[in-house]
Amino acid sequence: MTDPVTALREMLGPKGWLSGSDARPYQRDWLDRYGVAALGVARPADTSEVASVVKTCHAAGLAVVPQGGNTGLCGGAVADRPDAVIVSLSRMTAIGKPDLDSGSILVEAGAVLAALHEALEPHGLMFPMHLGAEGSARIGGLVGTNAGGSQAFRYGMMQDLVLGLEVVTPDGAIWNGLRAVQKDNAGYQLRKLYCGAEGTLGIVTRAILRLYPMPRRQASALVVMPDFAAAVSFGTFLRGEVGEFLTGLEFFSNIGLGLALKHLPDLAYQLEARGEVYVLVELASGAPRVPLDEILASALEWGMEQGLVLDGALAATGAHRAQFWRLREEQPEGQRLEGEQLKHDISVPPGAIARFVEAGAEICDDILPGVRINPFGHLGDGNIHY
Repeated sequence: MTDPVTALREMLGPKGWLSGSDARPYQRDWLDRYGVAALGVARPADTSEVASVVKTCHAAGLAVVPQGGNTGLCGGAVADRPDAVIVSLSRMTAIGKPDLDSGSILVEAGAVLAALHEALEPHGLMFPMHLGAEGSARIGGLVGTNAGGSQAFRYGMMQDLVLGLEVVTPDGAIWNGLRAVQKDNAGYQLRKLYCGAEGTLGIVTRAILRLYPMPRRQASALVVMPDFAAAVSFGTFLRGEVGEFLTGLEFFSNIGLGLALKHLPDLAYQLEARGEVYVLVELASGAPRVPLDEILASALEWGMEQGLVLDGALAATGAHRAQFWRLREEQPEGQRLEGEQLKHDISVPPGAIARFVEAGAEICDDILPGVRINPFGHLGDGNIHY
């Protein structure tokens, strides 16, 4: 009987099977905290090759670890035992043409999120999933983790943006659920089970994703807040007053800002005031004449009158907006470069964010006196990176 590693090597060829030093970039997670040397890394070129790899591993009793962009922080996409095969979808990067009538697109699981954004731009369409790792995160990993991103409170999480899936099941069979319909009550919604299953129920190979028209007008502001209670109150006001335009409502702490500025010298913070927490607000509209800058400026003025806002600035240009977003998106990198850390991904009701941060700080300080706590995340939906 052929050794399974030999069978995989012969099946996939030199481009599709990596071992030794060639496999190392796939065997450790982004924080370089997790991962052991697996038997090798399979890089199948299409769904049929994924199925063949899984069948071979299943027959030999080998563990299979699906991997997208390997941007995770918890070791979920690397091996934790030596008798495992990492299945990387990095060669399956095809992005189809958008279906303008149905507002959908078929993509392979290895497609990089940023590449999808770029492909949609000429068509005036967008896929409303934005996160710091979008330059390396892949569609299959986003499905497997049921990613949310910065616009989840407006457009939903990945399970809300997936219309159909193709999946290789643990025995190597192929499940074809590639439907592009938005209303489907024909039995169990199996695609939703795969969203968030992190590859435990099968390997996502292709997906049909839901698209939206690209906004024709945007306005962004970086707001300095005295504390988390003020940030929560300001967020509540924004949802009530400008909710129909609100597409971004992010926050990060002064500790996190300091770490990012310390370790990333090309970052810039140009406001005069500093506060305990900073809120990044973004409005968008498909109507080009909606005065979003005026609406957002009025909201900031109200916040200052109420004592909720210490300072704030509207983005005057696209480069200015990108600068604001980098301050938020580089929070994980600033932490990583500072050294050892404990990380959690926690969801609470948005109204409970301030109470959670305060109570969590007291508990953590009792356990580890002097610990620095850097909460950041999504004020709109209550998801805190802690």
